[in-house]
Amino acid sequence: MSYALDLTEGQAPGHVLRSCAIGMRLAEGLGLSAPERSALYYALLLKDAGCSSNAARVASLFGADDFAVKHTFKLIDWQDRTRLALTAFGIVGRGRAIRSRLALLLNLARTPDATREMIEIRCHRGAGIARRMGFPDRTADAIQSLDEHWNGSGHPRGLRGDAIPRMARICSLAQTVEVFHSAQGVDAAIAMAVHRRGTWFDPQLVDVLSDIRRDWVWWEELATPGLIDAIVALEPAAHERTIDMQELDVVAQAFGEIIDAKSPYTFQHSANVASYAAGIAAQVGMSPDSARAIARAGLLHDIGKLGVSNVILDKNGPLTADERRAVEQHPVYTREILNRVDAFRSFAWTAALHHERLDGTGYPWRLHGHALDRDARILAVADVYEALTAERPYRAAMEPARAFDIIARDSGSRLDARLVEALHAHVAGVQPLVSSSSTATAAPSSAAVL
Repeated sequence: MSYALDLTEGQAPGHVLRSCAIGMRLAEGLGLSAPERSALYYALLLKDAGCSSNAARVASLFGADDFAVKHTFKLIDWQDRTRLALTAFGIVGRGRAIRSRLALLLNLARTPDATREMIEIRCHRGAGIARRMGFPDRTADAIQSLDEHWNGSGHPRGLRGDAIPRMARICSLAQTVEVFHSAQGVDAAIAMAVHRRGTWFDPQLVDVLSDIRRDWVWWEELATPGLIDAIVALEPAAHERTIDMQELDVVAQAFGEIIDAKSPYTFQHSANVASYAAGIAAQVGMSPDSARAIARAGLLHDIGKLGVSNVILDKNGPLTADERRAVEQHPVYTREILNRVDAFRSFAWTAALHHERLDGTGYPWRLHGHALDRDARILAVADVYEALTAERPYRAAMEPARAFDIIARDSGSRLDARLVEALHAHVAGVQPLVSSSSTATAAPSSAAVL
């Protein structure tokens, strides 16, 4: 799931995994205990869990693609005020008229606490997600203090030196080294760390990193496709965490929160789609296990939207052709991300089909009804209804009756009429149309279609 976090943070695929490898190598050099390494391991993997929560603010404040802004500022020293100002000038309102750019720059100058505000949002949300997923306080504290600097100039609390949790210090160095290593190579990454020794970074950690510099084979392995296997092997064996089905639901819920935090207009969208989908499933007599699976698919169906800029997602007006193409790519990202996770692979394709329609007018694959199984049809109905009844940047939320009037136009042609009826019954609080002991007829499975 870390690949989803790479998307929303504007980093190359595998950024989180490579940061984890670097951080765990530092832990080895420091001789950390197994419990400490376990807490660090998950902090490194979840360090960006809150990064979607400031995406809308970044896009709005800079008037630019949030991915580009985040990626660009990862490569500069914020304490170099001249460089910071020049970088901001170069990226604010990029592509807009000069008057619009100047207005954005003036607003940015009048928002002196913007950096602290955005980091605080991200770190607080990320730490909260880690705690809800059952990880130890050390893990959450590391995420909370990820952007603190050794000399006290970091955020959100301005902690200094040893007051910064050691796990956070390791995560901070590891992620910054990874960004420079991926963009400019090993020498540039080490030079950056040495330059920021004692300002951004704990001097002891930089010294450990310098000792690793000569291990060229290890640095080359960071770029190999099989890195994920090496990362899995890094989890301290005595502290491996195995989760049951209920805890897997918590993981899905946590990432549903990450997805919905991307835009203020998708607040609780994933949770609501999951609820509506489960309600439809109950109405048509699906088993509890099947309903649980469709709910997970509902929670994660929009995970691909983490790869779409907030400049597009939050646009108050019609999309251009290029913007429309970018939006229509998000189900592709959803399938790619969920296919990486064994526990979610069974519904990855189904979750990605939520914008397909029976008559082939959906996107992105333009599939027809015979290629859409029952679960995909359920998600389509649930997603449409939730979208209509939620506020969007270009319109207010609709009342349920109005939403069903609109859905009725597509019932039987673009949306499955029986499932529309089931949703209506669920929303109205009607008893299930079919008992759970009955056998519901399903369309051809996605496996059969493929």
